[in-house]
Amino acid sequence: MSAPKGQSFTAKIGNDEITFETGRIAQLAGGSVIVRSGESVLLVTATASKNAREGIDFLPLSVEFEEKLYAAGRIPGSFFRREGRPSEEAILICRLVDRPLRPLFDKTIRNEVQVVITALSSDDEKHLDIMALNGASAAMMISDIPWAGPVGAVRIGLIDDELVVNPTIPQMENSKLDLRVAGTKEAVLMVEAGANEVSEDVLLDGLKLAHESIQDVIALQERMRDEIGKEKRNLSTPDIDPELQARVEAWLNENDRIAAVMDTTVDKTETNRRKDELTEQLVEAFADDETVSSADVKKAFGTYFKKLVRSRVLSEGIRPDGRNPKQIRPIWGEVSVLPRVHGSAVFTRGETQVMSIVTLGTPGEEQRLDTLGPVDTKRYMHHYNFPPYTVGETGRVGGTKRRETGHGALAERALIPVIPGEEEFPYTLRVVSEVMASNGSSSMASVCGSTMSLMDAGVPIRKPVAGIAMGLVTDYDSDNFVVLSDIQGVEDALGDMDFKVAGTRDGVTALQMDIKISGLSWGIFETALAQAKDGRYHILDKMAEVIAEPRTDLSKYAPRIYSIQIDPEKIGKVIGPGGKTIRSIQDETGAKIEISEDGTVFIATDNQEGAQAAQSKIELLTSSPEVGGIYTGTVVRVTDFGAFVEIMPGTDGMVHISQLADYRVNSVSDVVKVGDEIMVMVTDISPEGKIRLSRQAVLEGWTAEEARAHDQPKRSGGRSSNRRSNDRRDRRDRRDRR
Repeated sequence: MSAPKGQSFTAKIGNDEITFETGRIAQLAGGSVIVRSGESVLLVTATASKNAREGIDFLPLSVEFEEKLYAAGRIPGSFFRREGRPSEEAILICRLVDRPLRPLFDKTIRNEVQVVITALSSDDEKHLDIMALNGASAAMMISDIPWAGPVGAVRIGLIDDELVVNPTIPQMENSKLDLRVAGTKEAVLMVEAGANEVSEDVLLDGLKLAHESIQDVIALQERMRDEIGKEKRNLSTPDIDPELQARVEAWLNENDRIAAVMDTTVDKTETNRRKDELTEQLVEAFADDETVSSADVKKAFGTYFKKLVRSRVLSEGIRPDGRNPKQIRPIWGEVSVLPRVHGSAVFTRGETQVMSIVTLGTPGEEQRLDTLGPVDTKRYMHHYNFPPYTVGETGRVGGTKRRETGHGALAERALIPVIPGEEEFPYTLRVVSEVMASNGSSSMASVCGSTMSLMDAGVPIRKPVAGIAMGLVTDYDSDNFVVLSDIQGVEDALGDMDFKVAGTRDGVTALQMDIKISGLSWGIFETALAQAKDGRYHILDKMAEVIAEPRTDLSKYAPRIYSIQIDPEKIGKVIGPGGKTIRSIQDETGAKIEISEDGTVFIATDNQEGAQAAQSKIELLTSSPEVGGIYTGTVVRVTDFGAFVEIMPGTDGMVHISQLADYRVNSVSDVVKVGDEIMVMVTDISPEGKIRLSRQAVLEGWTAEEARAHDQPKRSGGRSSNRRSNDRRDRRDRRDRR
């Protein structure tokens, strides 16, 4: 049985090759490709529904990443032994793919479009996210779905101060930058980055290198479209009738009705109230016209409102709330707002407010990941929650939405470079950012609030981190543009860009950019990065007025963690058979004990005495006797020639009768019996591990060398001089008695 012959196309991204195969697998999808790079393989399909969805005013695009653990030769660790809900890594890949695809669709499409990416093989060398994005674009290009692609994607690393194109997973372990870029032939569409305080100039160089590096894969996809692409379907829906648009605008301008919603002196709530009121009046004015629907009337209103807002920003530099393009909204903050938590802070910027709460846990509480990604544990976790009341609405509460996952991951990425290492601060850290109110840039507010709460908790972060969201308004008919600092919700909705930048005073730690137009010029990038830097410094100054550095002490409710290092080969002695020993120590001291594979023992407790007691017991279990060391031991056996003393659990030595006291001993039992505790010195340890002890050395205050000198004849195999003298005296006494 012979398989059908497919077609294969190969492009280079840096020094890497990426291959798209099609024509053999998943042929009923709208478009399908097998993507190969190294030994990593993905199946990517793109399909559109036959009919448009009724009653919606958005493009119903969805991206799914099927993370199959068989791709890495693993069985899922869940109870059912099959993949369940998408992991955080899978959700982030979905969002990464969605963002550059969406701007290139006709905005009037209402048919459901679905991209499904299935991981078939993963070699732990190639990053699946970049493969997925390139594969999604290729599948769209050869499908029957109208789309203005292609796009290419690439990762840029900074290794030994050199920018590297598409570094491998092992190489990225030494990279100061993780920059992912997607773009068209002409411009960049999407940016996602985590960085270790990288300068804006280096980021700009990385963006330019990325755009150069994707040209080959873009050209290849164009060739695929020309050679094997399907005929595109017409999925567009009718737009607003120009005549209706003109009538709506005339009504709004009559008696200057539109002025009420363009007022820059009122807040978001009042603006929305006025808009709702004017919308009701507008719909009522057109109610008698059966040729138009209320939905079309509302859409025409929205189109005109957007036009007016953008025009005023471009021509006058006045934003919807009256600010100039570079102006930051008023900021205030507060720390220690909750009494029992380990750290807390409120950060408020304009009408956006976030409360961040820190919880400190033991190393064993770190998150374990069962994914195809390169990371299998997570010590620092940042979670972001966005309930419906934050925007004055109602809705379903419960379950983490993809947007919440993405914003939490972005804030986490921004703070990771300043989190202290486990050696310095042996805690697992969880920060939860609860959005309390939102009018733009709540993800960046969570970065600021979390920085303040971490310092409030006494976490010794290296530097404070602040975040800011930048917006953009462009003139579609010219090169005129205005970059907006600290955008609010309406500017995000009506503008052309959402560019989030987080960092310290010394560089950028995270970057995320989404745009709604076909691309950005380098001039816009330079302006946005420079303006974001100024805004970030301003916000850092405001945060420092509330809390400038980490507290020196932890909360009294936080666990105290102490660490000691033991020989890894002695871990079993601490754990004991079936965990009996470690449980016993925990029960006796009240401490929680965790042991890592390298022999690091973490002792967590809110009681210092308990920690010290646990540490002493562990050290006693794992330490090795040293010559000259003095120990308090228990007599475990008595013989005619001496006593055996357990100086450590499972470790004993012998005290010869001549070394039991600082006087002549006739019988061992005259001095000690089983169960007695005595202090002894280790005077010698033989190559076989036999331990020689002396009680006399402790009583006389001898050194180990002096003790060995007194005991030397016996230790060398003969009888000691002291013992010979004792024997001679005994014989004389017996003769005298006869």
